[in-house]
Amino acid sequence: MEKRLVFFLILSAAIVFGYEYALKGLGLLPPPTISEPVGAGPDGVTSVPSTGSGSQSSTAATAKAPEPSSAPHSDAAKAPSVRMESVTAETVEIETDLYRAKFTSRGAVLTSWELKRYRSSSDGKALVQLVRQGSKFADPLTVTIDDAALAKEFRESIYRVEKDFATLDQEHPTGHVTFYYTNPSSGIRLEKQLTFHAGSYMVDISLTSTGLTGPVKVELGTNFGVVEWGEGFIGSVGTVSLIDDKIDTDAPEAETERKGALAWTALQDKYFISALIPKGSASAWPKKQGEKLVSTGVRMAIDPSPAPLMLQLFAGPKEFDLLKSLHIRLEDTIDFGWFMFGSWDIVRTVAKPIFYVLRWINEYTHNFGLTIILLTVGIKLLFVPLQYKSYSSMKQMQTIQPKVAALQEKFKDDRDRLNRELIKLYRDHRVNPVGGCLPMVLQMPVFVSLFNILYMTIDLRQAPLGLWITDLSVQDPYYILPIIMGLSMMIMQKIQPTTMDPAQAKVMLALPALMTFLFINFPAGLVLYWLTNNVLSIAQQFVTDRFFMKNRSSAPSTEESGNQK
Repeated sequence: MEKRLVFFLILSAAIVFGYEYALKGLGLLPPPTISEPVGAGPDGVTSVPSTGSGSQSSTAATAKAPEPSSAPHSDAAKAPSVRMESVTAETVEIETDLYRAKFTSRGAVLTSWELKRYRSSSDGKALVQLVRQGSKFADPLTVTIDDAALAKEFRESIYRVEKDFATLDQEHPTGHVTFYYTNPSSGIRLEKQLTFHAGSYMVDISLTSTGLTGPVKVELGTNFGVVEWGEGFIGSVGTVSLIDDKIDTDAPEAETERKGALAWTALQDKYFISALIPKGSASAWPKKQGEKLVSTGVRMAIDPSPAPLMLQLFAGPKEFDLLKSLHIRLEDTIDFGWFMFGSWDIVRTVAKPIFYVLRWINEYTHNFGLTIILLTVGIKLLFVPLQYKSYSSMKQMQTIQPKVAALQEKFKDDRDRLNRELIKLYRDHRVNPVGGCLPMVLQMPVFVSLFNILYMTIDLRQAPLGLWITDLSVQDPYYILPIIMGLSMMIMQKIQPTTMDPAQAKVMLALPALMTFLFINFPAGLVLYWLTNNVLSIAQQFVTDRFFMKNRSSAPSTEESGNQK
């Protein structure tokens, strides 16, 4: 029975860690697609070229400025403004302490959103760019309606722009940029006002229209917020929405309306996210646009009253505290409970306290590598009683293994009699055949929780350990940690008690090599955790053998002689 349990656990671990690698080896996963920014300069900032007058459509002449009194915010109208009434498309730049954004007056859309506190994982120099560059698909914050001709006019027209600030800081924490569209022949007007805040990734959006009767859709754009699609098997990449208080990650091939109480709809990868948050009744429109290409948006009905449509844009990192402070459950996009083919509530329940402890320790160490080591030590100490019980049970099973083998040979043709005799043997020697595996099963939620935390959270992104490990969220560049981890597993195999026959034991010798091969591509933080756990297990086993199990080797024979009497 113990052999089957051991093989089951080994097979489960091989599936967990080898699933993605096996798919890659069989050619079932496509190679990762990396979209390079267009026009990236040496400083990592993507330049957006101005559109020449020769490319202007006939609708440019309709983009005449309405009177300033039409702006919904009186403070914006009174504030000094920068007016751009040229028929050529203009670039409007916004810079705060957190990001650098660029808008174009052609279509009043977002063309660039760089996070100033995060660097590209490819070279560590360029700022993280959340807007997909050079895309033929809709840009972020594109406004469309059901009338295709008018929707095209909204996208291609040159909007008049007003900007009432130069910089955002503590002295000037809020600023507005307003885009105006006017068509005198139809009487249709559209005003899009964006309110920016210093020290925040949130942008308030107000849409005021005249002459429109149908619903208005604001698109989040293609892959806005998806920096790296990745091939990892932890978590979700792509579209995600909170509808009727439930997380929905489905992205159908055709654009499909998601009805219900919509809190937000977003695009995400492992570390970053962009989200539209409607203020009022709205529906989400997620869509898969191609291989590793997704989009979403919100659709809102025009209010018969002159009240504007209100929504918010969040575009930034998936920092747990930051997302939680918004009180709209965006932090649930960091799925601590994910495991294999779904989410486990028990894993999520265990993961969050461990995550809090991890960050609390790091406040003192200021090094996530050392933090992982200290956290592993703490968890190891917590499970010492269970691990001692497991080791003791395995030792007892090893002692009576010759008797088990003898019974298996004697009653090999009578399965029922064999089971009865084995139960009697275990009872006489007070041995629990699953005692060595049960503690490992109980520790599984903790292991999976740590796995998710170290794999998913942005805290480890570009966090160094020291020496050659400069980023704990990526693989060891020289494979030193995985090799040492494999050696530690070999030592553990040599010193652990086993009930396997020699043939099975030889097969198990391949396990350290297999695990080393799998861990080569794992983040260095995960490998560090596993290595630390192995070293502590070796030390614990040495102490147990030396000081606790030394006088127990004769116990089975004593019990046996007592039973014979």
